[in-house]
Amino acid sequence: MNGRFDISRRLLDRASSWDDGPVSESVDQARTPLPPALAAEIQSCGFFPELVIDVAETSLAGEKVLDHLLHLEANFANDEVYRHLTVILRTATRMLIGHTDEGTEAGRLQAVTSSESIPLSAVNSVVLTRVVQHPDRFGKDPLATTVETWLQMTWGAVSRIDLEPASCGNPACTADHGYTGAVSGDDIIIRMSPAADGPDQVERMMEFATRMQVAVGGAR
Repeated sequence: MNGRFDISRRLLDRASSWDDGPVSESVDQARTPLPPALAAEIQSCGFFPELVIDVAETSLAGEKVLDHLLHLEANFANDEVYRHLTVILRTATRMLIGHTDEGTEAGRLQAVTSSESIPLSAVNSVVLTRVVQHPDRFGKDPLATTVETWLQMTWGAVSRIDLEPASCGNPACTADHGYTGAVSGDDIIIRMSPAADGPDQVERMMEFATRMQVAVGGAR
């Protein structure tokens, strides 16, 4: 018999004698039930809630959720609309990011999920950007409100280099000065607007970003 198959057969024979009880028990113990309010919020999204909750509870691995943010958006591909749900959880030590996408394969509905764990001490930037209309009347006119918000968090997993031709400032100069550019982090960016997500969700994201900035600063 071929050596590879002989080894595989011995491994299978050994695996058949294993007791799965302790392994299953340890997996169950690692799961952490979500706070009822967070579970209800995921349910309200109506986007594979049982699957999303399962991924979140598994990624917690016994830690407690201290803060969270959900973002449901639509993506377009080949004239079809696919939903994407981002779940961000903060524990005492980590930031957990879960992504769930829907799609089809051979005419069957599928979902692809992923979860990422980042130590709070590794998060090096939490940026909240607001676009405000009528800023000269902010605080006085109800129309002077935030119309768009961006939350960007980086921890060094992805970097982007933006290059452009360098110049010396002389408009008549035709010499080649090479290129200049900047390296910026681009790990996760979430965009919300009152028109698309509702003013309450935008306010929630701004509050989450502020608390995350405090948490990241305290983890240093």
